[in-house]
Amino acid sequence: MRSRSYGPDLTPPWKKKAPAPEVAAEPGLVVEEATTGFCGAVIRCEKSAEGPTVTLEDRFGKHRVFPLAPRGFLLEGRQVTLVRPSPGAPRTPARTASGSLAVPGARARVARAGRIYVEGRHDAELVERVWGDDLRIEGVVVEYLEGIDDLPAIVADFAPGPDARLGVLVDHLVPGSKESRIAAQVTGADVLVVGHPYIDVWEAVKPSSVGIPGWPTVPRGQDWKTGVCRALRWPENTGAAWQRILGCVRSYKDLEPELLGRVEELIDFVTAGGGA
Repeated sequence: MRSRSYGPDLTPPWKKKAPAPEVAAEPGLVVEEATTGFCGAVIRCEKSAEGPTVTLEDRFGKHRVFPLAPRGFLLEGRQVTLVRPSPGAPRTPARTASGSLAVPGARARVARAGRIYVEGRHDAELVERVWGDDLRIEGVVVEYLEGIDDLPAIVADFAPGPDARLGVLVDHLVPGSKESRIAAQVTGADVLVVGHPYIDVWEAVKPSSVGIPGWPTVPRGQDWKTGVCRALRWPENTGAAWQRILGCVRSYKDLEPELLGRVEELIDFVTAGGGA
């Protein structure tokens, strides 16, 4: 009687892991190394004596080299096997920081008559960081107001119309607030005021992206930004603190959905008008 022949792997079939999908390690692809948790964008793939490797760059500019091991990386939370890109393989379309498909070589459109107003410089810099490419292609200009107390007069002076729509992004737009009362005064067919629930746009950046467990609670009556610096034991220089926070934002994935949806809504509203 012949005995059964077994291969070297005696693992029962029902215990074997399903193979992870293979993904080409194209430059710019953001992945997480499964063992260390190091997250970064692909810089390059190379051959080495131990086998092919991939170099990742994190948001702070730090580089680390990892072997292209099976099931070695996470892509959007899913385990994958990175492989070297084929020399002649078509590349996946690049995306802007907002997640939109990039348009290589596209020229900035002549600015529309419509505008998007935000409350402060930090809001404007954050919108530029994530949506700048999209805004230039659409010809949308973003300006900051340094607060919204004078918004009714500013809107009246702007004189919005079907070909010159006005969108406004407001911090801490919650029912019953001063901001909500001002927004109600100016909202109309050609003016859209939307907002996020955060006291300041700093909070719209995910704490995990900044490397903190959460945004601290600041006692009433205390300057919020200064209070945040104190609670996090950062130098009490709010300008430097903001540059630290902004430097952690690489794409829309670093922002809270409550801000993402509102900015997209404003861009859609302003570009729906016919003016350019």
